Amino acid sequence: MFNLSEKARYNWFLVFLMGPATVLVLAVVAYPFFYNVFLSLSNANIYHIKDWRLIGLQQYLSVFREPLFWEILLKTVIWTAVNVIFHVGIGVFLAVVLNQKFIKLKPIWRVILIIPWALPQYIVALTWRGMFNYEYGAINLLLKYFGLSQTGVTWLTSPFEAFLAVIITNIWLGFPFMMVVALGGLQSIPAELYEAADVDGASAWRKFWAVTAPLLKPVMLPAITLGTVWTFNNINVVWLVSNSGEPNDQTHILVSYVYKAAFNMYRFGWAAAFSMVIFMILFTFNRLVLRKAQSNEVY
Repeated sequence: MFNLSEKARYNWFLVFLMGPATVLVLAVVAYPFFYNVFLSLSNANIYHIKDWRLIGLQQYLSVFREPLFWEILLKTVIWTAVNVIFHVGIGVFLAVVLNQKFIKLKPIWRVILIIPWALPQYIVALTWRGMFNYEYGAINLLLKYFGLSQTGVTWLTSPFEAFLAVIITNIWLGFPFMMVVALGGLQSIPAELYEAADVDGASAWRKFWAVTAPLLKPVMLPAITLGTVWTFNNINVVWLVSNSGEPNDQTHILVSYVYKAAFNMYRFGWAAAFSMVIFMILFTFNRLVLRKAQSNEVY
């Protein structure tokens, strides 16, 4: 047992160890968050930089009255859902394939398939933007070569095609993460379960749904939750591939539109309120997922 002086020294030692981390968290997380909340209640903009004042919840009401808000929210939901579905689908499929015993050179295939995730996003986004170029991009050249298009596709100048190009880029970037997580989960499943399924005469499809999927679910659920939040807030790909939401702001998701409102239109208070709305959407989503996961736990 510690005497009083020893316990006091021990507590001060803990403070000494935790102090720098606490100050750092307060400086880069807590302060910006609460300042953003404070700013969202103000009329700060390009005309009121030094003389801004608190105006209550008017900025929040203005966000929901914004005609583009609901349209961009729908696009964000579509963007997130499509990306996560393909990330999980492609990732799990590749993980299952790589987990097979007959696959040769597994370490090499793993390194090759993880490259999209390992590269910096801004480099990948700018590279794909060049590949989607109408005249010289590799995508249109391949489409013409295989006879799939005579004139090429206007990827970056048409709203639907530009949004599709952004989604394709992000799918390529995101599936390796799900593949790595799924591969780790697959390698923890006992081989005896598959052997028992073989004895029962189960097909490969039946084994996947009866053995693989249920045991992979606890591993994939946190990854899917993280992937959903990351995708929902992924400004890099949208901003760089579509050149700031072009054409005519038709490829924006919520986070990219907030960025434009704050740093291109200088609507600081409105953008702060908009960002808090995004925070509440993601916070609510996470709470629902956690509650659902806890209700499904078997004790």
